[in-house]
Amino acid sequence: MPNNEYSIARLISILYRYGQGYIGKKLEPLHIGSGQYIFLLALYRHDGISQEELSDHLKIDKATTAKALKRLEEEGYVARSVDAFDKRAYRVFVTPKGMGIKPEVQSALRNWREILSDGLSEEEKDTALKLLKKMVQNVVHP
Repeated sequence: MPNNEYSIARLISILYRYGQGYIGKKLEPLHIGSGQYIFLLALYRHDGISQEELSDHLKIDKATTAKALKRLEEEGYVARSVDAFDKRAYRVFVTPKGMGIKPEVQSALRNWREILSDGLSEEEKDTALKLLKKMVQNVVHP
């Protein structure tokens, strides 16, 4: 029986909490909460996707997505508009202000990745990534 102190779930939880705290602190001056930056990152790659597609892409429920986007919209980082083809849906776009902070958001994430992988060989990084991807597949497609 594995030692609960070192279970995979517990260690991932610790990494997640520390990561959220680290990135949240780095982005605090921009008034971006730790749960909001992931929406900006997704939109930097897929600007103009629907709010529902964004929820699905990030595997986050629709209510949480709506709340995070509302906050980002209030800060002027994103704008939502009614979809021209489906009046019930919203498309989400990064504003010029949101694009202006892209380097800072990416830098915070890059710094966290560097902290996480400090002292790991390229082979260890590759192995960790493969194992984590496999675990994600286990929960996404049980």
